[in-house]
Amino acid sequence: MLHSVYEQNFLQKMPDGTVKQVNPFSGTQVWTVPGRGKRPTVNKKEEKAAQFEHKEVEDYCFFCPVNYLKTPPEKMRLVRQEDGTFKTLENLKVSELFKTTAEFRRVPNLFEIISYEYWEKNYAYVISDKANAHREAYISEPEGREHVLAIVENKLAMSGLSRQEIDSISSGRKLKMANSFFAGGHELIIGKRHFVDETGEKASSGTMTPEMHYQFINFTIQALKDVYLSNRYVRYVTVFQNWLNQAGASFDHLHKQLVAIDGVSASNEAEFELARENPNMYNDFAVNYAGYQNLVFAENDFAVAFADFGHRYPTLAIYSKAEKNQPWNQTPEQVRGMSDMVHACHAAMGSEIPCNEEWYYRPPAVDVAVPWHILIKWRISNPAGFEAVTKIFVNTMDPWTLRDKVVERLFALRREGKIASNIKIAAECDCTPNSLMYNPALRADSSHPYAMRGRGTTMDM
Repeated sequence: MLHSVYEQNFLQKMPDGTVKQVNPFSGTQVWTVPGRGKRPTVNKKEEKAAQFEHKEVEDYCFFCPVNYLKTPPEKMRLVRQEDGTFKTLENLKVSELFKTTAEFRRVPNLFEIISYEYWEKNYAYVISDKANAHREAYISEPEGREHVLAIVENKLAMSGLSRQEIDSISSGRKLKMANSFFAGGHELIIGKRHFVDETGEKASSGTMTPEMHYQFINFTIQALKDVYLSNRYVRYVTVFQNWLNQAGASFDHLHKQLVAIDGVSASNEAEFELARENPNMYNDFAVNYAGYQNLVFAENDFAVAFADFGHRYPTLAIYSKAEKNQPWNQTPEQVRGMSDMVHACHAAMGSEIPCNEEWYYRPPAVDVAVPWHILIKWRISNPAGFEAVTKIFVNTMDPWTLRDKVVERLFALRREGKIASNIKIAAECDCTPNSLMYNPALRADSSHPYAMRGRGTTMDM
């Protein structure tokens, strides 16, 4: 059982310089050993990456704008209008796809982690009227039908079927296989750019403007809520972003993933049990503790970021201060505050470090308060035999070194106007204890400096 934060020793510096870390929520043991941290941060595999060549319309991979028909039928796109505002378009037909240019697209994953058949066979899940209407409208166009059949056949071929085996399957059966494109629970949110104009730099989260990153985050949140509403058997939707091949990405083209599952994982459930024992633990053992250790490196009115500890990879943590535990229930200002902080973290690390962005929040069916928070893990090392045998992970960069690297870049980026101007950095941060307002006990304390700030909406699920 966890005790007072003052009794904890999550971070311990040894006389030889070794830093021992313990994750307060999972118990993961991590060591940072002197010398290991001098290994290169960036580990590129240029031979597998698309080489930059300036093109009016990018076509470097299946996610590029010229290749809308290389992905399954899209569910939604965000477009920029002539007046600079943004508009969401849903369920476009093939004949409409190239009439606008998508800033972000929401499309099904061709190879689902949890398939449509999983829901169909285990829960008697039936495609909804809305999804079925989209399907029927899409294949009513000859080019739409042709597109769906081509994607199904491509999937079958990549699954190992021969041309003869594919041809032996009727068109009707193939169209039924395409139900997963319209009612599945594994989706992608794909960005427009593959490279940044003229520079040849990969278009990462950090190369966007703060406004475009907010649109990216907000568009993802819309999809997240919709996945829950479209399938009543879903208990949790995990959101993550794999950036670059070394972090698990199939393409070095920016995209997030949403995967619906029918339960909460054992590790998450164990963390929720800890939160029941100590409802304030995300303040006590995350943000407050980070503040005491001088690991908080950025803050604004709605979010706080720090160099995290107890992870097998160097990790940046961004926590929402909002009282609402779910991103779709937060106000636009609160979501933008989180987005600005996440964007700044990506901008500070640059576009050549492989990383995983992981979202955490309270699932609708869980009764314990959990603040929305995002972890960005730098995939700059590979666990090997030592870790497998001892279950002690060697992280090549201690949290203070990570903090210093990020802080130096954040100051430069703010001077250049490339991140939100209202972000406080390093010693500028307030580091007010218990700044996360997810805990109802704190919200009841009217004397708390954040008690009345940034109230969310009342649309809890």
